[in-house]
Amino acid sequence: MDIEKRYYSIGEVAEKFGVSTSLIRFWEGQFNSIKPKKNKNGARQYTSQDISAIQTIYHLVKEKGYTLNGAKELIKKNNNVKENIDVIDSLKRIKGFLLDLKNNLP
Repeated sequence: MDIEKRYYSIGEVAEKFGVSTSLIRFWEGQFNSIKPKKNKNGARQYTSQDISAIQTIYHLVKEKGYTLNGAKELIKKNNNVKENIDVIDSLKRIKGFLLDLKNNLP
């Protein structure tokens, strides 16, 4: 059973996507959809909603090669971007499962 945390540190988020913490902070300034809370020490605390927004940005910029402005425009115009990314992630997981199954056949 996976228990989801309420808040994630910037280091955890950066590690999840394999990027630097400075890139996460940069994207935070560029995209209104990333709004981490800050604790009493000023450390950023990212919610699963923030991580979902970062996942969308990561997919568009790092995987699809969009510029930041291009990603912003696409997100603004197309409300289905997140749904499409969720479908792609599901298909990747299914593909991985099927490849593992194939590799374990006698």
